[in-house]
Amino acid sequence: MGMPITTKGQVTIPKPMRDHMGLAPGSRVEFVLDAEGQVILQKAGTPTESRFARARRSASRRNSLTTEEIMKLTRGEEWGEAPVDAG
Repeated sequence: MGMPITTKGQVTIPKPMRDHMGLAPGSRVEFVLDAEGQVILQKAGTPTESRFARARRSASRRNSLTTEEIMKLTRGEEWGEAPVDAG
């Protein structure tokens, strides 16, 4: 299946391939050249998600978060983990 390249060098990855690779909007991919000169498209490593992004993602999956849950996320505490004493 041939795909056109835009003037910006962009190519649309067909939906069946995006689904197979687990790619969603905002995902990153890498182009790797193998020993035989073939180009391989692969999903790039996932960057570390900020605690604020985790809070937004968590809030979007649940109807509501308690104030304490929101505070734990913004402090960088994991669920069920005791707060770290800063002093």
